[in-house]
Amino acid sequence: MANEVRQTMTQFWEEHSRDATVEEMMLDSSAALLSQEEKPEIISLLPCLDGLNVTAGARGWDREMHMYISCNEQTLTLLKRLMSIRYTGHLAKLASNVTAVDFMQNFIDKNREDNGYRGNITFLQADVTLLDFPNNTFDFVFSNWLFMYLTDEELVVLIEKMLGWLRPGGYLFFRESCFFQSGDCERTFNPTVYRTPAQYNHLLTSVTSKSGDNGFEIVMSKSVQTYIKIKKNQNQVCWMLQKVPRDADGHQGYTTFQQFLDNQQYSRRGILRYEKIFGDGFVSTGGLETTKVRPVQKTNIRGSGDTVFKMQEILSFLHLQEFIAMLNLVPGQRVIDVGCGIGGGDFYMAKTYGVDVLGMDLSSNMVEIAMERAIMERTPKVQFEIGDATRRIFTDASFDVVYSRDTILHINDKGALFRKFFTWLKPGGKLLITDYCCGDRPWSPVFEEYVKQRGYILYTPKEYGQFLEKVGFVKVQALDRTEQFVQVLNKELARTQEIKQDFLESFSEEDYNYIIEGWKEKLHRCSLGDQRWGLFLAEKPLDLIS
Repeated sequence: MANEVRQTMTQFWEEHSRDATVEEMMLDSSAALLSQEEKPEIISLLPCLDGLNVTAGARGWDREMHMYISCNEQTLTLLKRLMSIRYTGHLAKLASNVTAVDFMQNFIDKNREDNGYRGNITFLQADVTLLDFPNNTFDFVFSNWLFMYLTDEELVVLIEKMLGWLRPGGYLFFRESCFFQSGDCERTFNPTVYRTPAQYNHLLTSVTSKSGDNGFEIVMSKSVQTYIKIKKNQNQVCWMLQKVPRDADGHQGYTTFQQFLDNQQYSRRGILRYEKIFGDGFVSTGGLETTKVRPVQKTNIRGSGDTVFKMQEILSFLHLQEFIAMLNLVPGQRVIDVGCGIGGGDFYMAKTYGVDVLGMDLSSNMVEIAMERAIMERTPKVQFEIGDATRRIFTDASFDVVYSRDTILHINDKGALFRKFFTWLKPGGKLLITDYCCGDRPWSPVFEEYVKQRGYILYTPKEYGQFLEKVGFVKVQALDRTEQFVQVLNKELARTQEIKQDFLESFSEEDYNYIIEGWKEKLHRCSLGDQRWGLFLAEKPLDLIS
């Protein structure tokens, strides 16, 4: 069977490598434009490569894979398609030696023709399935359109090898066509394996090293924006993963924290159940009401409400300046939403204020739903990615605003995360966070059990503010908004009871009881003084003392 697959792939690439043109390599008549536009985008997603050694492996049947090996102090492993010949030259500037490996001789010849003059590149025809290197050799692996030419079995074997090749903390970057064919080139047959992003997520994070003590965790995954812009195609997806130690007891029986989120609190059904309560596009306290600005109305109300109510029924708290208004957003600013959920707040900010928003969430289920909604919203100013904020890398001063709603409760080292936020912000940039907090210890047994079961790491609002000040933020406001939280919970609870029949048309009685009991338990924990809700605002100084 394996030999038959190999022969089929060989036949496919012999047919599409005769002239070694970029159109053949990308199987697309718009290849030149796509290649020109996507190169800076892809490079911008990579970690700093300065001084790294470079290596890459070629998939036996992939027309355009190369491997780079260099002899510097560190090692960078890159697996990429020959469509990216220009990447070879770019990386050769950083590495002392580069070995470019490809299965198809025509592509090796073309790469040598374009880049051989550099003098530090060795060109080699080889099959990536047969490649092997000593353990802990490389710092970075780069793969462009390789995995989709491997069977699941072959991919698992290759990922296990990569985990061995990479040093602790090393990165894997890869990019694939998902769902269906992207290129418009005519094909007499097509043996490509078009997986879903979820399938890649599962395959890549489920494999462990041969010793079983290391695995990959997702740092980032997002659609390639060039293909959205030029071809209206969201199915070109790239990933950044990091090799990390596996902790069998660290995620309540799940291999990674992301798997814990996606299979427990943020299953797809669980997300949609929350949305029914919080309102379309929202999975955090108060929904749209605590996101947007509304005129103050003098009326006797119990809470801020949620978008399950008709729009004319939603009222603001008296004298309450709503959260987004506090940021004074202006068109053209860049906002990152850490823990974006299913994107309701991001669509609102982009449409109302003309800002560009990057929504990032570690839950692949959240981002999958957000991307589905993005198609309906039709706003190019919002992008989404699966991302681990604790590992994600951005150029300093990339954003005007960091925005996060009820997410950081999952993060252990909040100080380290806030230091990242500080570097991501431009001077004068603003930070807005709401999050679950706690009262002073000792806690009640019921709250202790709740925090343990959810895996939360909680601090008092005052301690939260101190973390921000210690990092260097100024104008820090650490506000205890538990009273508002309780009002919102009461209104959401009452509304859920009112719409029970409508709720049961989409969800089960068990789902309904989960919401009702869950909200009552939150109210009880708040009444004990254990569960608190904080609002935090801060700025990065305009003038930093070096």
